[in-house]
Amino acid sequence: MENDISLKFHQQLFLISENLVTEDVAALKFLCTDLLQLSELEGVESSADIFKLLMAQEYLNVEDTFLLAELLYIIKCHSLLEKLGYTKEKVQEHLNEKGRISPYRQMLYELSENITSVMLKEITFLLRDHLPKRCTILSALDLLTLLEKQCLLTKDNVKILEDVCNCSPDLLETIDLYKKGKDNKAEFTQGFPEVKLEQRGEFSNVENESKTMKSYKMDGPHRGFCLIINNVNFNSSQRKGSCKDAGKLLKATEEVFTWLGLDVRTYTDLTSGEIINLMETWQHVPDHKDRNFICCILSHGKSGAIYGTDERLVSIRVLTSHFTAKQCPQLAAKPKLFIQACQGDKIQRPVYVDTDGPTPDLSSMQERGSLSESIPEEADFLLGMATVDGMSFRHMEEGTWYIQALCSKLQLLVPRGEVLSILTEVNEDVARHDSPSGTKKQMPQPAYTLRRKFIFPIPMAPPPSEQHQCF
Repeated sequence: MENDISLKFHQQLFLISENLVTEDVAALKFLCTDLLQLSELEGVESSADIFKLLMAQEYLNVEDTFLLAELLYIIKCHSLLEKLGYTKEKVQEHLNEKGRISPYRQMLYELSENITSVMLKEITFLLRDHLPKRCTILSALDLLTLLEKQCLLTKDNVKILEDVCNCSPDLLETIDLYKKGKDNKAEFTQGFPEVKLEQRGEFSNVENESKTMKSYKMDGPHRGFCLIINNVNFNSSQRKGSCKDAGKLLKATEEVFTWLGLDVRTYTDLTSGEIINLMETWQHVPDHKDRNFICCILSHGKSGAIYGTDERLVSIRVLTSHFTAKQCPQLAAKPKLFIQACQGDKIQRPVYVDTDGPTPDLSSMQERGSLSESIPEEADFLLGMATVDGMSFRHMEEGTWYIQALCSKLQLLVPRGEVLSILTEVNEDVARHDSPSGTKKQMPQPAYTLRRKFIFPIPMAPPPSEQHQCF
């Protein structure tokens, strides 16, 4: 019996380790600095090595896995908590009583997550007289570790951080919160609002995000690739309005995404096998490093799946599975956006309510159980679905309601907002549409496992005219 329990425990650790990428391992090493010897941590190459060290020091065992749960909670890997029998809420409940990671260590990690590569270069330049001449600073965590080794930075003296972080009000606010609450762990914990992510397999609707939430680092010269799959001609039918859809979305990507540094590629009339082969091809593209990935699919579909032109279904989860951290390491910890323009053939009926009136009876809405079957079981994905398990309506000439709204909002809001907020605006636009008979509605549903804000930096080049509309 004991052997079975021990085996299950090690299997849990193995599964968690398999889902942690290099960036996560570096974060765990840093957060464990106060618990383990630096000489031991320097030899760490994987999360499994860290788990072994924690077990050797009796910080982690079959009976007590809270420290690991706390670490996963801090680095925002909330979806892995269930493998230890925890939820985000359960960890929060016991942090004050059982938490081992100090407010100081958490504050430094929070800073590192918000220091961009450009800011890191500026800070390193300001500290040039304090750093070894031949040292190589690869990350913010490297810099903070070096400052600690030289005793320039301690839990009681963070002045050097205040001096070099004045380029960012957000960084200074993080330091100030620590200073105010360093003697009260509860106060410190409350000072950093948590990112509202759900457990694996459960995804929230888009909500207003905390102002202090971190953003994906997207300050490289190339933002990534945007694929458009546009299926028009099927074996037994044609999607009317599809050419218009593709033209509008392609126009938006050319004028907005290209301006933002994306390389746009369009593919037309692919069978189910060709769609899968295309994903396999892009999975192995060597140029993904330091970029994000966007895939827009304009095709007939059912809940959680899309049709190839051979009228065979391909699961959205199958498509996204090619871009998990394990299958596509170069896109690990990078945002991946999949847009599904049609899902299912159910019609959503309008529910009439007064402005600011009571919430309508949700029993009239379609079942949402298929949502968890669509989204990949990994972090850093965003799925923009045209409907909540219903039919995506289109105008014969203008294209789908969803694509029309998406084109418009991309043109208008990408330079100023983050992607989740833009999809919320798309929801608002599409929800106001009625079919000509007034009996059909459509409600898009973004769902996500993002761990940070997804924001495109504004390029130096002049933006597309804000007066120009794509429809």
